[in-house]
Amino acid sequence: MSTSRRERLPLAAAGVVTGLAGLAASLLAAALLHLPGNPVTAVASVVRDLTPGPVAEALIGLVGHADKPLLIAGTTLVVLLVAGAAGVLQARSAPLAYALLGALGVIGFIATSSAPGTETGGGTGSGGSPAAAIPVVIGFVVWALVLPMLVGVAQRYVEVRAAPSASPAAVGHSRRVFLERSAIVVVGALVLGGASRALASGRDRVEAAREALRLRLGRGTTPSGADLGVAGQASWRTADSDFYLIHTALAVPQVAPDDWSLRIHGMVERELTISFAELARRERTEDWITLCCVSNEVGGPLIGNAYWSGVPIRSLLAEAGVKDGADAVKQTSEDGWTCGTPLAALTDPDRQAMLALGMNGEPLPIEHGFPVRMVVPGLYGYVSATKWLVDLEVTRFDDFAAYWTERGWGEKGPVKTESRIDVPVDGEAVDAGRVAVAGVAWAQHTGIDKVEVQLDGGSWQDARLGTVPGVDTWVQWVLDTELDAGEHTAVVRATDRSGYTQTAARADVLPDGATGWHSRTFTVQG
Repeated sequence: MSTSRRERLPLAAAGVVTGLAGLAASLLAAALLHLPGNPVTAVASVVRDLTPGPVAEALIGLVGHADKPLLIAGTTLVVLLVAGAAGVLQARSAPLAYALLGALGVIGFIATSSAPGTETGGGTGSGGSPAAAIPVVIGFVVWALVLPMLVGVAQRYVEVRAAPSASPAAVGHSRRVFLERSAIVVVGALVLGGASRALASGRDRVEAAREALRLRLGRGTTPSGADLGVAGQASWRTADSDFYLIHTALAVPQVAPDDWSLRIHGMVERELTISFAELARRERTEDWITLCCVSNEVGGPLIGNAYWSGVPIRSLLAEAGVKDGADAVKQTSEDGWTCGTPLAALTDPDRQAMLALGMNGEPLPIEHGFPVRMVVPGLYGYVSATKWLVDLEVTRFDDFAAYWTERGWGEKGPVKTESRIDVPVDGEAVDAGRVAVAGVAWAQHTGIDKVEVQLDGGSWQDARLGTVPGVDTWVQWVLDTELDAGEHTAVVRATDRSGYTQTAARADVLPDGATGWHSRTFTVQG
């Protein structure tokens, strides 16, 4: 039969409802199989991985932390649009409808069977398993069974409504039957979806395991004079809840300590596999360390300072016995994300590179990598700070490309000397009298020597620095000054302990971090 736009709408609606049923069935299957992801997140991950680095960076800059929910929502929308198209095709040619659904199923099958962290028997984060594609098959079967039934009812409604001799009662009856059947399928999909969510929420189990841990972790005492106490200035210690959060995981990995292990292999004399219990018994180190993201714009918020507790990675590498010629360690997360870290940074006795178990006196928050993550002072996170760490391969940079480096980012990722004005904020009106211009500066593993502030294009003035326990944290600074009423502009620059003064030249975050002086314009009220 020919189908006008008015006739296609019920058929498309039937297809969308059927698509919801198929998706819900696949989600429930993934939960029952205890898989770390599902077909939607697997396909979304493929889209994410195929997105060029500059495009990904631009999108993150545009939507911020909403990038992952938007990607999952977009993937779901595309699936439902295809399902709607299949509903229309079903009324014309069932083979064409199944071919369309089959093509979508093949994409889902490939994405799930190759997704990292989906091996049977627990994730090593390094590969996939065809068993992970079972939810796609189940979803397709449900789709294929429900589609002809619901489209048949929708088609009957369309035919009755189009018949010149059809009575209002007959049209109303066929419409009610279509709506009732659709409602039954929708309710069934919601029940399956709710069940899958309840089963897949391993977070409760992992959070309970986290709360039950009895690790002796130091909380760290903020050094006297480190926090200058200027209102509006970033706290010297960053609370867990305020610490910036950047990762590529579409679904945050839920890894219980009893399920976790770390494999150290590659160019080593002895391959090691270490359980969480074994790692927790080892001698630990603790220190204040500031971490920052390479995506931090000049004056941006993607930086934080915390008290980290963990096991020095150099002791584990020494135990494994690194072979000559190695210059890199490839880190792999439970979700398959990888980064490449200079071996020298991990074995340097003067650098507190660690497998972190604790953050600010508590076991790591789940979002920040529980149960174990890597922390390396002086390197941007994209080359060092793997969350949910499960695999370390000692290798050479020439022999692999990590997640972000193969998307155009720099290979080594040393943190650049930078500074930021926290107060006054842009456009703020402050009271006349003494004005505090304050902020933070950082040059991890080098240390800040001085911070200078320029007001209204005048000479540079030295700011007063807070005290710090070492070279691996940021430092607070403040300049107290008298300013006349009117508009003023403050600019800041820092000089690190090597004698380098940060450049005024503006550079984008891609490929290895932004540069430039931060400025704020504000008004002093008369």
